[in-house]
Formats: sequence, C-alpha cells, structure tokens
Amino acid sequence: MITVPLTAVALTAGPVLVAAPATAAPAADPAGPLGGPQLAGRGVVVNRAPGVPALPKINAGSYVVADADTGDVLAAKDAHGQYLPASTIKTLTALTLIPRLDAQRLVRPSQHACDVEGTKVGLTPTMQYKISDLFHAMLMMSANDAATTLAEANGGMRKTIADMNAEAKRINAHDTLAGSPNGLDKDLGLTVRTQHTSAYDLALVLREGMRNPAYLSYMRAIDFKFPAPPSKKELKKGKKVGGYPIHTHNHMLPGEREAYAGMIGGKNGYTVAAQQTFVAEARRGGHTVVIALMKADRPPSPYAAKLLDWGFEARGKVQPVGVLVAPGTPKSSEKDRADGMLPDEPLASNSTHRAWLLVGGGTVGALLAILVLFVVLRRRRRLEGLRYRSAAAPDDPGH
Repeated sequence: MITVPLTAVALTAGPVLVAAPATAAPAADPAGPLGGPQLAGRGVVVNRAPGVPALPKINAGSYVVADADTGDVLAAKDAHGQYLPASTIKTLTALTLIPRLDAQRLVRPSQHACDVEGTKVGLTPTMQYKISDLFHAMLMMSANDAATTLAEANGGMRKTIADMNAEAKRINAHDTLAGSPNGLDKDLGLTVRTQHTSAYDLALVLREGMRNPAYLSYMRAIDFKFPAPPSKKELKKGKKVGGYPIHTHNHMLPGEREAYAGMIGGKNGYTVAAQQTFVAEARRGGHTVVIALMKADRPPSPYAAKLLDWGFEARGKVQPVGVLVAPGTPKSSEKDRADGMLPDEPLASNSTHRAWLLVGGGTVGALLAILVLFVVLRRRRRLEGLRYRSAAAPDDPGH
C-alpha cells in the first residue's frame, strides 16, 4: 500500500520543477557565455600566433577587437563585463530609432529636452527640427538634447527605453540595459545596476547599425549645418531659418587631428562615473575591424588606433577567441521544449515569485494525485465490501 501510491504519484503528477533558492548564484550556462567559452574570463584573452605582434597595453576595464566581416573576436578583455556606457549608448538609440522615425518629419522639442544636462546642440522650443537634423546632432557631437527630443518623437522616454532594450535583446546584446537615450548616469540617478552595457555588446550594436545606410551616413559626417532661428541679419535677407556649423567629436575621422586611415565611424562617450568609452569601425584592404573599449583612463583615440592596428595585423592569422553572434536566437542557447515543461528562464533565476510558482506548482500536483488515489482506493474498498455482503446474504439469518 505504500509502494502503490508513490508509483501512482510518479505516473500522474508529472515532473516537479524545484527552483534554486532566490539567494543562490545563477546556474552556469552549460553552453558557456555568448560568443564562446573563452569570453567568460575577466582578464585578457588572445590566442597567440607566429608573426603576430603582442597585444598593445590598454588601460581600460574592458575591450573587444573583432573582424566585423566574419564576426570573429580576435582578442578581448572582460568582454561581457557590464559597465556604464556614457554616450556610447547613443549607438543603440540610433539603431532603435532610425528605422522607426521618418527622417523628414518635423518635431518640436519640449522645454525639458532643451534643458537636459551635458553636451547640447542648442535646441529651442520655438522652432521645429527635422528628425535627420537631430540624428546628426546626436551622433556627430553627442547632443543630449537631440537624443531626448528623438525619444519624445518616438512616443516618450518610457516607450523609447523599452524599445531600446527590446532592440538590444533582438541582436543578442544581453549585457545591455538602457536607462536613458543619451547615456547620462548620475545626472539621472542611474548607476551601473540600472544602466549598463559591455564591450561585446557595443561591437554588436555598431556592427548591426553600420549595415543601415542612414546610420552609416550620420556616423561618417564631419561637418553639418544645424538649423536655428534666423538672426536679425538673416531676417533682413528674408531667411526664415538660420543655422550654425556643428563638427564631429570623433577625432579619428579623415582630416581630424587623430585621423586613422580607413576610419568609417564611431562613437565616443564620457562621464565621471563611466570614464572614457568608445566604439568604432575601420576598413582597410577590403576588411573591416570593429573595436570597443570601456572605462579607459584617457581620451580613447590612441588606444583605439593601437587596437585597430593590431586587429588588421592579426585577422586571418590568430585563432579567434569567440564570435560576435548574429541577431536572433544563438544556436548555443536553443533548447528542446517539446515537452512543454521547461521554464522560459533559468531555474536559478533571482525571481522569488518564479521560484515559488515552480515549487508550489509541483507540490500541488503531487497532493492532488495523492488525494485522487486515496478516493479511488476508498471507493474500491467500499464496492468490494458491498459485493461480499451481497454474496453472503442468502445464508445470513440476520437478513
């Protein structure tokens, strides 16, 4: 009688999923980190090869050097480490919003957008601006007022941040959590827990963005005339719109003071908390290399030049340490869910609610199975008793 209920429960209740305690560390992914197991470490990883120079010494918290054509990660340091992005998050803002917003649409910024902290292009609520003008200001000179106005044009800050995080997930930039469209951190009360990305993710974002011709054109622009209310002199000439020149902050573009041969485009960033951040692509000899670095101790152009030089020298010679994954579901993370029993998150998730659902669901199933079995057995005993009494009734003087 003890063996039968346990066997019946095993057959009727189904698998019982028991989650790890909410305080437990997340279970290790058997497939390793996204992009390959060598990218799990926090130190420098590179597979040396004959004839390839040593990696340059870069004083940065994290960096990635990759072949943008093949996706091969040639070298990295703490590739998946999560850091404050500063204005490099604007590469994700652009990737998200360029396909969503009509470049010719006119928008009027709010006073809030015009008053945002940090670098600004000088927007005013008294005039309207083309979406394309705002993208130029955001990507060329890192204008925070332009980034905020673009977010407003997309339906507001909350919607835009949600769209940015959805776009990051689409391209497998899973180290990224956007908390703003412009990368400001302490000004907005954000910390590395509420806004972060990684060198690996920045390389994914820029590589994906550069495939869009509009994105590429904004990144390559060096000079642009930004619209403004007309001056008195311009009004006398009958002009309804004035303007002033804006200039790129990417000092590695052609003609700039730190020009790098083959530079296609990139985005720098800086806040006191994030320190120096940078992501860029360059093309030489028909090959494209993308680099990203975070939490550097000085303006990043010299570091970026060294990493790019090494990348062009090493590509095709060193064994890659990983790969920049393509958008969509990576093969390494695909799971067979045909039985319908696997949860959509790791069981060792920090979600207490999810843990109790899994534990509670399994327990309830087992208890229900025991209850059903008890009722069935009791009913069977009663029927057997009735049959016994019916068979014995003719010889029983009491009936």
